[in-house]
Amino acid sequence: MNLSGLSRRGLLAAGGALGVGAAVAPAAAAHEGGRRVRTGFERLAADGYRALAGERVGVVTNPTGITADVRHVVDVMHADDRVDLVAVFGPEHGFRGTAQAGGSEGRYDDPATGLPVYDTYLKSGQPLADVFTASGVDTVVFDIQDAGARFYTYIWTLYDCMVAAELAGKRFVVLDRPNPVTGRAALGPVLDRAFATFVGREPIAQAHGMTVAELALLFNGEFLARPVELETVRMSGWRRADFFDATGLPWVPPSPNMPTADTALVYSGTCLFEGTNLSEGRGTTRPFELLGAEGIDRRWAEAANALGLPGVRFREAYFAPTFSKFQGKTVGGVQVHVHDRADFDPVRTGIGLLVSARRSWSGFAWRPDNWIDKLTGSTRVRTMIDAGADTDEVVGAWGADLAAFRAVRREYLLYR
Repeated sequence: MNLSGLSRRGLLAAGGALGVGAAVAPAAAAHEGGRRVRTGFERLAADGYRALAGERVGVVTNPTGITADVRHVVDVMHADDRVDLVAVFGPEHGFRGTAQAGGSEGRYDDPATGLPVYDTYLKSGQPLADVFTASGVDTVVFDIQDAGARFYTYIWTLYDCMVAAELAGKRFVVLDRPNPVTGRAALGPVLDRAFATFVGREPIAQAHGMTVAELALLFNGEFLARPVELETVRMSGWRRADFFDATGLPWVPPSPNMPTADTALVYSGTCLFEGTNLSEGRGTTRPFELLGAEGIDRRWAEAANALGLPGVRFREAYFAPTFSKFQGKTVGGVQVHVHDRADFDPVRTGIGLLVSARRSWSGFAWRPDNWIDKLTGSTRVRTMIDAGADTDEVVGAWGADLAAFRAVRREYLLYR
């Protein structure tokens, strides 16, 4: 695939970043001598919500939209006379987070605030624009914690809501939060648009290495046919090399199978096992860290460790998922143990695990619907592994596409 045809319109067309005052929420635990990241919401609130003054506001959010003292931003804004909050928009898993993967909460009135909650899941284009119009909002605000992977659907909820807001003539404000696995680099294959789905709408890398505000600027500058009226509220105190535990912020699972920041660390690689007949660990306490299937034994862990992948080791493991693949059955496989986060490459690790699983277990198979192609963004990973390619060959095949994406991405980065 070739990214050279992308027409970058630049940061000015994409929308600026607000620079507003210090946070008002009580500080979380001190990190690195008292440094703590202030989220976009905290900076918006500290500035007296000036970016929303005189506007009827709706918020796209979920349980991760919290302050440093774990109050939900919707509850905080609803109680503040300086904000005219009139609607909430829930993504996959719902606003309050009651739904599992592939589900949402539907349309209801929030018992805590009385606000109408509208369902955005699987809505896009004009139908989603109609939801924004029906809600009566002037400005749509986005505040959701991302996990750093192209196939984590909240960034495409962001994209779809930006498109719909433009169609409906609404302003769009993105409140930034950290990329929990750092923003150091983009990694992995870049999506071929022929494979665009809700787990990847546009050609970005599998591990994009960006924050949601940076992605919003990228989407607006590169991919939206008509840019939305966009503002971003930056964080303060976040550095590109920060993992989530350096931020001083509380972790809230952004979805039921993303229980910890450690899950996010491996997710952009091991989620590829959703495209196979192996369990990706759903239904365990370590989803995406435990991988396996009936009939797998110690030989997979031995083969995976023999690859010498940087920053990670693999332990022979046995587990019984309580739901999803192999529900109630004991399966064998590996547990992924990251011992050096700085050296760890989650996408290379995911490819190495696929290669070694196929070679060490005769029962290995791709999902019949070739879901792996949607996750990786093309047929290339699947066909190369089937043809006997090793890890380095597969990873090397996307080098040119990734370099092109990195060059485009660089224009939209807000932090050092």
